[in-house]
Amino acid sequence: MTNDPRIERIYSAANYIKEILSEKNLSPQVGIILGSGLGKLAEKIENPVIIPYRDIPGFPVSTAIGHKGNFIIGSLGGKTVMAMQGRIHYYEGYSMEMVTLPTRVMIIVGIKYLFVSNAAGGVNFNFHVGDLMIIKDHISHIPNPLIGRNMDEFGPRFPDMTRPYDLGLIARAEKIAAEAGIPVHKGTYFAGTGPTYETPSEYKYIRIIGGDATGMSTVPEVIIARHMDVPVFGMSVITNEAHDDYAEDYVNDGEDVVVAANAAADKMSVIFERLIESL
Repeated sequence: MTNDPRIERIYSAANYIKEILSEKNLSPQVGIILGSGLGKLAEKIENPVIIPYRDIPGFPVSTAIGHKGNFIIGSLGGKTVMAMQGRIHYYEGYSMEMVTLPTRVMIIVGIKYLFVSNAAGGVNFNFHVGDLMIIKDHISHIPNPLIGRNMDEFGPRFPDMTRPYDLGLIARAEKIAAEAGIPVHKGTYFAGTGPTYETPSEYKYIRIIGGDATGMSTVPEVIIARHMDVPVFGMSVITNEAHDDYAEDYVNDGEDVVVAANAAADKMSVIFERLIESL
């Protein structure tokens, strides 16, 4: 057994979960990370086994608005899924190791695919509140979770990020959305640390450098999944128009973001469920 405390923490949490799941004869194939206001999808999981983060040894607890802080394991789209009902963010004061611990744990528990979702501001002028964006690439201003001594047991020192989001899953999702009559955009997600929303000049900067939507999460978990060679599919719900031409009295509000995410969650649920069914 390794004497690396990071790896010991991962296996300690994973073994705790595995023990519960083995009693229920459950073996998750797909991991899902549900972002702000998107916990609604978890309600569609059938025969759920709920494991609160606070019960898992060495686990961080989610403190963000709209994040409940549970693993929910059960059936969705005919597959056994393991959903994070609420993620851990860097802006909550956790280290990157703790932010990405749940992703490592899900992969050790046995998931073969990772689906990520988030609430994001649409910096692309063609994006409107309630739109869905399939993430095709990202730009990150969040510290890289692989900084520090590499965990060679899990992946290489320098993982390739040419295709962080799986092209096959993207193509399937586009087909599913078209068949269901759900309009979707495809674009690049910009990740910043938060917790402040961006200034108008920052929105303009993000648009100029190639971002279509901006948020405060997702990229660290995607990097970890790619480090461990797990394919990723990602989707953003556009919850506010992040432009730089606001009226003088405009204010970004966290509660409004959750409301907008909830309203779009049904459409996203259809795509996620059918995509999982197709695996």
